[in-house]
Amino acid sequence: MPDPRRAELEVLVRISFAVQQVVREAESAPHRGDVVAMGADGSPTEELDRAAESEILRILDAEGVDWNLVSEEIGSVRRGGERTLVVDPIDGTTNALRNLPFSTVSLALGRETLGGIDLGLVRDLYRGTTYWAVRGEGAYRDGRPIRCRRWSARSEILFVNLGTPATERAQQWAAKARRIRSLGCASLELLMVAQGSADAYLFENAAEGRNLRATDLAAVFRIVAEAGGGVTDARGGSLEAFPLGVERRTTVLGYGDPAFLRHAAEAGYL
Repeated sequence: MPDPRRAELEVLVRISFAVQQVVREAESAPHRGDVVAMGADGSPTEELDRAAESEILRILDAEGVDWNLVSEEIGSVRRGGERTLVVDPIDGTTNALRNLPFSTVSLALGRETLGGIDLGLVRDLYRGTTYWAVRGEGAYRDGRPIRCRRWSARSEILFVNLGTPATERAQQWAAKARRIRSLGCASLELLMVAQGSADAYLFENAAEGRNLRATDLAAVFRIVAEAGGGVTDARGGSLEAFPLGVERRTTVLGYGDPAFLRHAAEAGYL
């Protein structure tokens, strides 16, 4: 890996460690689930999210990097750089607030669109596992290469976002697949595809405003791609040109083996 990329990766690692410390310190705080403001997209911002985001901004200043910032809570912040750090301070906030061990910090560095992401890092805030990928350099979990698995109907595991907001088609996926899982943390579920633990992930809610943003996807978009898979919208449409902001939302289909897509189309999933 070229030295500049290694240095950038090390900055992201330090940020992820700091966010993990914020979450650990907040576990006993009495008001960690309080709503303190409205996020950039009009969604309520929890105290825990705001604390994590503040720590990220502090570290960026301390590191002396000029990266612009797009974060789930604060929106877009121009800091004078040519590239943008796309952040989900805590993916799986509800899980974190209820002491369910499925949440991450998600960090991605690139330009303009999901296809322009060159470096992605996600840290599991409970297990302490760190996943990362650099364009053209492969995907890694704690320093060891990871790859998507070959699809087999006999051992199929799909992650599907369920509940009342989910579309009827998402419910049908759950009914047709051999095995279904749901964690409530999009980045972690897509990482399961990247490391070969699952075959695919579907997130498709009926209301557009309940779907995912670039902040949810930027890091895992690069990680899944470098692991040999892909991330599209729920109908298989490209997300390469999806902008790095918080205004737009999209449905998501993450897959490891293109053979799964052929199977999904034949079975009426797509």
